[in-house]
Amino acid sequence: MLVDVVALTLELWADPATDAERSCCSPSAVLGARGLAHSMGLPHFTLDLRDAFRAGVVEPFLAGYAAGQTPNPCVRCNGGVRLDAMVAFADRLGAADLATGHYARVTEDGLLRTAVDPAKDQSYMLAAVAPATLARLRFPLGGLTKPEVRALAREAGLAVADKRESQDLCFLAGTGKAAFLARHGGVRDRPGAILDRAGREVGGHAGAHHFTVGQRKGIGVAAAEPLYVLATDARANTVTVGPRAALAAGSVAVRDAVLHRPEDEVDRVKLRYRARPLPCRVTAHGDRTLTVALDEPADGPAPGQVACLMRGDVVVGHGVIAG
Repeated sequence: MLVDVVALTLELWADPATDAERSCCSPSAVLGARGLAHSMGLPHFTLDLRDAFRAGVVEPFLAGYAAGQTPNPCVRCNGGVRLDAMVAFADRLGAADLATGHYARVTEDGLLRTAVDPAKDQSYMLAAVAPATLARLRFPLGGLTKPEVRALAREAGLAVADKRESQDLCFLAGTGKAAFLARHGGVRDRPGAILDRAGREVGGHAGAHHFTVGQRKGIGVAAAEPLYVLATDARANTVTVGPRAALAAGSVAVRDAVLHRPEDEVDRVKLRYRARPLPCRVTAHGDRTLTVALDEPADGPAPGQVACLMRGDVVVGHGVIAG
């Protein structure tokens, strides 16, 4: 059966301070994708989502850091900007499905499932994708490992087979977070105090926005044992530090929660992208807030990060860590 295929690339961000070679969504990346598509005999389209990306991803990212939180822009982008727009574009073309390069799978009943390769699994970053959008997505890489994907690309003679992977947020590529916050959000350095748990000043910092809960490196305070960031206060511009044991949390408050299955089906939660899912029990409060009781303590859940709610290896909901 003949299947018509077209290629689509998104232009999400353009900034002269960004390293185009390291960004997956820059004008330079679009040109590279177009060349690859044409070499395979595929028509190529570019969808300009720069305005929607700025409003729906970058502005909340800036606001989150200004408020002393640690937002996750990739979850917001996948769940509210780019995949919905790509499915809408597919509708205009009369295309039935949208295939992406994410490492994830979908269950028979339409829920997101982790990829075969745990080192590349991206289900956490896709946790906020609506079921209606998920039903249109295909994840051909979800059952493969990264080395297997590279081998297939080499066999096909694709120039990207050994392309370096981007580790930065796409809009931070080639520029530091602090420089980006100052350039686009007016969040600039402001000297403040580093406090211990008793409120005593033990050091100084250049701005609370440089720190996130759970951070160990870069604190700059000498102590008899390693210190970790326990809390930040954007209004007071203070950072509170203490021993790792003080990070332990037995429960997590979650806001803006979405559940695709009853709360009693949630049996684990992932609190960071690379974190191990932790066994848990969930109590819903009726106002899109949840309490997640952990069967084992978590080190420093960071306010603003996403809580990915799971049933085994299946994503059944998501929310934002409150604080």
